Amino acid sequence: MARGVRGALGSVRARATIGASVVVALALVLAGVVVLGVLRDNLREQTTLQADVRAREVAARLAAGARLELDDDPPVQVVDEDGRVRAVSEDLTRITGTGHAGVRAVAPPERPAPTPTARPTPGRTPELDDDPDERDGQDEREAPEQGEGRADADEDADPEDDAAREAADEAAEDAAEEAAEAIERGESPHQVLPGQGEIHDGATHHEGSATVDGERREYRFAAVRVTTPLDESLTVYAGAPLATERDAVGTVRRAMLIGLPALLAVVAAVTWLVTRRALRPVEGIRREMAAITASADLSRRVPEPQARDEVARLAVTTNETLAALEGSVERQRRFVADASHELRSPIASLRTQLEVGVAHPELLDPEGAVADVVRLQHLAADLLLLARLDAGERPVRGRVALAELVRAEVARRVGDRVAVRADELADIDVSGSRGQLARVLGNLLDNAQRHAEQAVEVSVRRERDARGAWAVLAVADDGAGVPEAERERIFERFVRLDDARSRDDGGAGLGLAIARDVVARHGGTLTVREAAAGGACFEVRLPGAAPAGAPGTRGAGGEG
Repeated sequence: MARGVRGALGSVRARATIGASVVVALALVLAGVVVLGVLRDNLREQTTLQADVRAREVAARLAAGARLELDDDPPVQVVDEDGRVRAVSEDLTRITGTGHAGVRAVAPPERPAPTPTARPTPGRTPELDDDPDERDGQDEREAPEQGEGRADADEDADPEDDAAREAADEAAEDAAEEAAEAIERGESPHQVLPGQGEIHDGATHHEGSATVDGERREYRFAAVRVTTPLDESLTVYAGAPLATERDAVGTVRRAMLIGLPALLAVVAAVTWLVTRRALRPVEGIRREMAAITASADLSRRVPEPQARDEVARLAVTTNETLAALEGSVERQRRFVADASHELRSPIASLRTQLEVGVAHPELLDPEGAVADVVRLQHLAADLLLLARLDAGERPVRGRVALAELVRAEVARRVGDRVAVRADELADIDVSGSRGQLARVLGNLLDNAQRHAEQAVEVSVRRERDARGAWAVLAVADDGAGVPEAERERIFERFVRLDDARSRDDGGAGLGLAIARDVVARHGGTLTVREAAAGGACFEVRLPGAAPAGAPGTRGAGGEG
C-alpha cells in the first residue's frame, strides 16, 4: 500500500498538481500579507488623520479663546504643561495611552486678573474669585466637575458678556472650521488664526484605550500642543477608534482564510484534470511501445496526437526512431543472410577440394585451395571490419600525409593487371587512421582494376570552401563507368552490378561499402562521377588537418 501511495504521488500528474498548488498557495499568502499590510496602513492613516483633525479642532477653539465644549465621541483630554488635566470629554471615566490617567478637570493655577483690554473670553475656563484668600485655598479644594464653574459664571454674566461670548464662540467655530480645512490641505492651522493663540506644528501619536459611558474601546490618540491667548501652553489629546481598522482587517483576514483553501482546491482540481488530459497521449504512446516490445514487431508505430505540441513531437520522434531501428535490424538481418551466403561458397569449394584430395591425392589442386582460403580470409576480415564500424568504433586519429600514403600503396601493388599512375599529388595532411585510409585506397584501386581497360589514375588535390580546406583523393579508370541511376546503390553491401562476373572476379560486394563507411567515420564523403576518360571516378573528400603544432594535433596514429 505504501508503494502504491508513493507511486501515485510520484506520477507527473501528482507532482504537477502539488507543485501548482504550492506555488499558488505561496503567491496567495504573499499577496494576502501585502493586501492586509496595505489595508492596515491605509486604515491606520485614516484613523490618525481623524485623531489629528479632532485634536486640532479642539486646539483651534482653545487658541481662539472660545468656550470649550467636549462631547463624548471621540474622547478628548486637555492637559497643561504641569501635567494637570484641564478638560475631558463627557462620560469619560478611564483613559490610557496619553500618559495622563486623570479624567476630572482641575481649575487652572492662580493668574493675575486680566486687564480690561485683555479680558479672556468667558466660557474657556471657570472664573476664579479675586479674593486672595479664596485663591490661596483653591488648590487645596477638589476642582469642580467640568461645566460647574461655567454654569455659575453664566448666571452672573450680563447680557453684554453673553453677546460677546456668543460672538467669540462663533469666531472660534469659524476658526476651527478654517483650521480643519487647513489640516486637510496640509497647511499649518495657526496660519488661519492671526492675532490669537498658536497651534504648534507636528503632532505625536499614541495608542491606548478609553472608557466612555461604561464601554471600553481601543483608540489612537493624537497629541497637539496649543498656546492660548492667555499664553497658557496646553496639550490636546484626541482619540479616534481603532475598531473600524481592526474589524476591517479581521474581516478581510477571515475571508482570505476561508477563500484560500477553496481556491487551492479549485487550482488542484483544474491542474489534475488538465494534466491528465495533456498526458493522455503519452499514456497511449507508452502502451503502444510496451506492445511493440512484447511483440518485437518494429513495423508498428505509436499514435500521433492531432495537436502540434511537445507530445506530438515526441510521438513523431518515437516513430522516426522506430523506423530507423527497423531499418537497422533489417539491414542487420540482410547482412547476416548475405554474409552466410558469401561464406558458404568458398567454404563449400574448399571442402570439396579437400575431400577430392583425400580420395584422389593426384587430383588435389593446392593453388585453388589456397585461393579459396585467401578469399575466405579477406571476406572474414571485411565482415569483421563492418561489424566494428556498425558498433560505432571510432578510428585512432593521427596526421596522415595523403601523398605519401598513395605512393606507398601504389608501390606495394606489383601484380596489378593495369599499371597505376600517380602523377598529381598535392602535399596535404588529413586527420585519421592511416590503416583505415589505406584500406579505403586499396578497395578503390581493386575496384578500378576489375573494370579498367588500359589506365588507372590516382590524384590528390587541395580544395577550399567556406568550411575550410579539404583534401580530395580521386581514383579514375577508363572502363565502362557506373550508370547514373546506380551511383548510390553500388555502395550498398553485397551489391554487384555485373552479374555475369564470377564471384572470384567480382568480389563479395563489400569493398565500396566498407570504403564509404570508413570515410564517413573520418568526417568525409565518398561519391562517384564520370571520369574524363569515360570510366568511373571515385572521389574521397576529407577535411584537412590543422597545421602542425596547432592545439589538438598529434603525431601519426595507430592503424585502426
